[in-house]
Amino acid sequence: MERVRILGLDPGLRNTGWGVITVEGTKLSFVACGVVTSDGDLELALRLKQLHDRITDVVRTWTPDEVSVEETFVNKDAQATLKLGQARAMSLLVPALHGLPVAEYGANQVKKTVVGVGHAEKDQVQAMVKILLPKADFKKADAADALAIAIAHAHHRKARALAASL
Repeated sequence: MERVRILGLDPGLRNTGWGVITVEGTKLSFVACGVVTSDGDLELALRLKQLHDRITDVVRTWTPDEVSVEETFVNKDAQATLKLGQARAMSLLVPALHGLPVAEYGANQVKKTVVGVGHAEKDQVQAMVKILLPKADFKKADAADALAIAIAHAHHRKARALAASL
């Protein structure tokens, strides 16, 4: 049976959550998770470089086969949305530079997949991540969110591959 290692990324300029799982058939297993950060006192270009370098370290350390990234939601603050989009670009660029396939999922799709409800609360998502990955040891919500993104990809990857082949 094929064993696939999936890296989930929850992009943010200050904190980018990451979570690694393996999927073998229908069995999900926790591998690792954490948060990479950028220094808020630095200018934007240097913060993006920090995210690039730190996500690169995660990819090199945990050698995923596939990557899933949460899509940006647009909020009322256009400047914040733009900065989030730039941070998200690092989450898309680094795996692409390593030749890894990247899938993108909206927040509601992740919540619906993991919890069963598209507008679930963060604590509901974290509780389901703990149920689905009992050994998961996340200290921050960003890491739990990244694991949820990886779980969503584990559930949707075969359908995406089938759709791509048609």
